[in-house]
Amino acid sequence: MPNFRRAKAEGATYFFTVNLAQRGDTLLVDSIDALREAYAQTVKDHPVHCDAMVVLPDHLHAVWTLPRGDRNFSIRWGAIKARFSILMRRAGFTPPPPIGWANGGVNPALRRKGEVGLWQPRFWEHMIRDEADYRAHVEYCWGNPVKHGLVEQPTDWVFSSIHRDIRAGLVSSEWRGGQNDGDFGE
Repeated sequence: MPNFRRAKAEGATYFFTVNLAQRGDTLLVDSIDALREAYAQTVKDHPVHCDAMVVLPDHLHAVWTLPRGDRNFSIRWGAIKARFSILMRRAGFTPPPPIGWANGGVNPALRRKGEVGLWQPRFWEHMIRDEADYRAHVEYCWGNPVKHGLVEQPTDWVFSSIHRDIRAGLVSSEWRGGQNDGDFGE
């Protein structure tokens, strides 16, 4: 059994990638209101500062800073994923069975706990090391829709924190990116 090690520092800033089980799906943008509801309730219960976020059709990226004395980002992602799955189930959504487990793509132990198989079981995180690393990951969020060929300009993608950051004067509306187009968590 794998032993996943996660860097957990209290009050630190992290970059995350969270994926749907079915890559190529459009569920996150098709059901953006449910995702927003799941996120809002979770950060109400477990506050976090969202430095950047972009929601793409089948995955999302975020840069979060945890509150002082708090290092539990896993509880937040678990709650967001669970709440979104519950909302989707209530809306009558049934995911297509992914390749894998014979009972519809979900590990039998997780199925017994009510998991419907919308999300990949884990997520990818990276603890931000310094200001340059922070900037690279925030810009990666802003530019990711262009990288995936969804839009031509970062500002054309509506499900991005770049719009909030433009209004706050943190980035120009003319920002096009380019230098930070790595494969962070893809």
